[in-house]
Amino acid sequence: MSLQCPLCHSPKIASFHHAMKVGAAIGTVGGVARGVSAALASGQAGAALGALAGPVGITLGSLSGTILGGLAGGAGGCALGAQLGESLDRHVLANNLCLLCGHRFNLA
Repeated sequence: MSLQCPLCHSPKIASFHHAMKVGAAIGTVGGVARGVSAALASGQAGAALGALAGPVGITLGSLSGTILGGLAGGAGGCALGAQLGESLDRHVLANNLCLLCGHRFNLA
């Protein structure tokens, strides 16, 4: 589907995605914090598995669990934040600009 200006019907439209970018950034930070927090809370599992290899295994098990938890949480938070931001951009904010007449509009 090609966007057209509802006022002058021009196909020359610029779309801005400010809320999607902000939502993705906030979601990433929140997701990383949640992932690290959950990994630290359950770091005993990584330490227990690493205990088979001794003290170095405990340290590496806890550290790798924390890093993987942060990465997984960050990816999930980024995806969720981007979806929320895209919904805001699409239905609430007037993020489309007609390059011919200057009219701002949304898709809703």
